[in-house]
Amino acid sequence: MTPPLRAYASRAVRRASSTTVRSGDVNGAAIDATSSSSASTGLRAALAAVFAATTTVTASCARGKDATPAFESEIKGSRSNKSGANAAFDPEALERGAKALREINASPYATKVLELSKTQEQTKQQEMRAKEAEAQAAAAAHAVEREKVMWSEQSRVEKERAQQSAQLKQYDDELARKRLQTDHEQRRQRNAEMVKLQEEGVERQEAIKRATEEKIQRERRETERYRAELERENLRAKAIAEAEGRIAENRKNEDVIRRQMMARVTAETDKAVKLVNETLGLIGGGVNSMLADRDRLAMAVGSMTALAAGVYASREGARFGFRQLEKYIGQPSLIRETSRGAFWNPKPAAAASTVASKEGASGILGDVVLAESLQERVQRLAMSTANTKRHAAPFRNILFYGPPGTGKTMAAKRLARYSGLDYALMTGGDVAPLGATAVTKIHEMFDWASTSRKGLLLFIDEADAFLAKRGSDVAGTETRAALNALLYRTGEMNRDVVMVLATNRPEDLDKAVLDRMDEALEIGLPDLAARKRMVKLYFDKLIVRGADAGDDAPAKSFIGGLFRRSKPERPIPVKDITDADLDEVATATEGLSGREISKLMAAVQAAAHGSVDGACTKAMLEEVTQTKLVEHERKAQWAK
Repeated sequence: MTPPLRAYASRAVRRASSTTVRSGDVNGAAIDATSSSSASTGLRAALAAVFAATTTVTASCARGKDATPAFESEIKGSRSNKSGANAAFDPEALERGAKALREINASPYATKVLELSKTQEQTKQQEMRAKEAEAQAAAAAHAVEREKVMWSEQSRVEKERAQQSAQLKQYDDELARKRLQTDHEQRRQRNAEMVKLQEEGVERQEAIKRATEEKIQRERRETERYRAELERENLRAKAIAEAEGRIAENRKNEDVIRRQMMARVTAETDKAVKLVNETLGLIGGGVNSMLADRDRLAMAVGSMTALAAGVYASREGARFGFRQLEKYIGQPSLIRETSRGAFWNPKPAAAASTVASKEGASGILGDVVLAESLQERVQRLAMSTANTKRHAAPFRNILFYGPPGTGKTMAAKRLARYSGLDYALMTGGDVAPLGATAVTKIHEMFDWASTSRKGLLLFIDEADAFLAKRGSDVAGTETRAALNALLYRTGEMNRDVVMVLATNRPEDLDKAVLDRMDEALEIGLPDLAARKRMVKLYFDKLIVRGADAGDDAPAKSFIGGLFRRSKPERPIPVKDITDADLDEVATATEGLSGREISKLMAAVQAAAHGSVDGACTKAMLEEVTQTKLVEHERKAQWAK
């Protein structure tokens, strides 16, 4: 509201107030409750009219180009004439407001209304001051927050500067270290190059020296060869000259030489004839004298007879002695391998109880890798066999069956060796070629086996070759006779011989043979754990130690036992091969037997020997493994 309008309104209010006061003085006592209610209603209506008039005046002032001067002139003109020259200002609104104010002043509650308006104005002022205080507090808080943000940002900037400074220092330090390392590496390379140059110089000097020595030796050999050639030519010329001289001399003396030769031949002939005549005369005289004397004739005949009898008796006695010697220390023709003859065997057998107590199942089986459960059974069999011999109880026969190459023969050898027994190995395929003599050889073999003082483990490999079912097409007449001979020798429990059979086809064995087997052990293909042990065992044996791929079979003769020498080990360098690589090989060789795994490592050994540097690498191991796997699959297809 503009100042002129505010002044005009205040004057109108004062006039209305004075009128209201006077009216209140006159009629104040006569106002009742009903008039108070109607007055309040009229007061509210009057206030509304005042506010409307004020709003109208304000709007009129806003529409005017120069509201304040126009309003003042309008006020002045309204006192004299309501319709002045300036039509922009409408005084009716003010008149309505003045009328309303008069009505307000006429009301008994006018004073309270003014006080209420004043109170409301004060309340609004207080609210405005409170809002102003809140705005000032918000501004102060905003200033504080801005100060905090500024300090936080400054602290962050300082921290980043410190970090950047530390990073720069660290980078400078790394550059310095790298520079030192580079300098050190360059010095090392220079020293290495210098050493290499010195070594090359020494090698060149040595090469020149060797070349000079070789040249001197070569020239010396050429000189010696030339001298020998000269001497040989001289001797040849001399021999030719001497031969030509003798030939010429013989040609000149040919008649004399012929006469000398004829005289020599005549003399030798006469001498021989004379000797024959004298010999025949002496023999004839002796015969005549012997025929004339009967006692001398009888003595001569007796002497000749005694001499012939002595010769015959010596010959037969020698044959008998050799047969007896062969029976005790000889080896039957059916036996391919044996540990008998411990006096020339450098590896005596050890008792299973002693070995098992010290080394467990690994000591009994050695490098034979079997499943855990099968190892325990073999250990128990070795202990049982050793205790059986100690207590003079009858032995128990054993049957090993399973795929080929799973270690049946090796397990039988270990079982015999560490149970304290001798062992002998034969194959079933050797019986059929013997024909009619097979029965005799079987009996000789069992007679020879029964002479062992420690007891003997007779291992028959490929037993189904001659122990097949009787009546089948496989068994011939001689084979059935040999089978009957073996059944006769094993019909009762034996305290000297324990028989161990190995076969790939146990279903082909004769029922009587199976009935004589007290224990039957299936030796199957190795599982993953067994293959891992096999791969590491053969890798260590054939590659790391470079040992021979052959087994430890005993010597077959006394002379062989005396002159047998172990081959020296030749370790092979191993490059980038770890235990994990060997485990991968074991995983890839599923379905392979122990013999095939050993041959795989033997092939790796051969590949290393055939390489340029003679070393075994990971690529070589993988290549040989893949080759052997392909060969295994091809053999499996062939066997179908």
